[in-house]
Amino acid sequence: MRARDRHLPDGYVVTAALARVGYDFPALTSGPPCSRRKIVPDPFSAPIAILDLDTWQPTVSKDETARYARNLESGGVLVLPRLGFGLTDDERRFLDVRWSDGKAKNISLDGDAIKGAQGSAGDLAKMTAMVARFATQASGLVAQLFPRYAPYLKRARTSYRPHPASGRNVSWRKDDARLHVDAFPSRPNHGERILRVFCNVNPNGEARVWRVGEGFEAMAQRLLPRVRRMLPAEAGMLHALHVTKSRRSEYDHLMLGLHDAAKADASYQTDSPQQEVRFLPGTTWICYSDQVMHAASSGQYMFEQTIHLPIEALYEPERSPLAVLERVTGRVLALRA
Repeated sequence: MRARDRHLPDGYVVTAALARVGYDFPALTSGPPCSRRKIVPDPFSAPIAILDLDTWQPTVSKDETARYARNLESGGVLVLPRLGFGLTDDERRFLDVRWSDGKAKNISLDGDAIKGAQGSAGDLAKMTAMVARFATQASGLVAQLFPRYAPYLKRARTSYRPHPASGRNVSWRKDDARLHVDAFPSRPNHGERILRVFCNVNPNGEARVWRVGEGFEAMAQRLLPRVRRMLPAEAGMLHALHVTKSRRSEYDHLMLGLHDAAKADASYQTDSPQQEVRFLPGTTWICYSDQVMHAASSGQYMFEQTIHLPIEALYEPERSPLAVLERVTGRVLALRA
């Protein structure tokens, strides 16, 4: 099937398209269901593009790929409201928190090993096959939509998330209900991109609710002055003490600082530009989570695939967080390959 995207023009919302993904917007509470209403444009909010796809192996034209890539690499979210991850009748029993071992936040597949799950050897084998199938389909979708990514695509951990998105007793740094960009304390990436594919598989009709914040550069301009400079020997010391798996670049340091500055600021969490997006069951969405300010407000039962991509894989590398932060700071923040 050929993709037909529904991009949302600046200052407009197409009500019918948004209703399919449960995108709530206060200004659209009345009027004809297919009306096009002018709203106050928010220059800081992340663009949302709706792709009318129902297959994990879509056929897309070069022009479509270019549009999708620009949206994605600009910090947007691609939403596929008709693309669900199919479970067999036997696999539906795994939509229950009892399969989690209670020690980890998620059930994850790292290589061939399933972690964070409990059950008999036979059940764990079936669960492993289920999660592995999502990994294959999600990475295949990215390769089909963005052929340039395909030879560079590095599939990382795949997670199945049976627990509710909120309500866990965690520290503010680990609280993903707060707006943040993804950055990993122990795994420096030197500007490598973090692309994620999500799918809501909730069996009870419950949406996965996100808050999506302001654009990356606007956020960086606002919060970067709060992030301290990296100390000269800091990267080497952290690596020598096995706090990090490799030496941190200044880029990694700044990204961690931005992550923490946003999560620690209660007024930023409530008063910064943001919008609520509700992803209904059977919806898949894609974004660069190191660029999109996001917070998981509610929802349960979701699959997620993390994909790492080097800067040279991008269609427009000048839009990457590394390029943005180097422009803002006026410094080289990570060595190029």
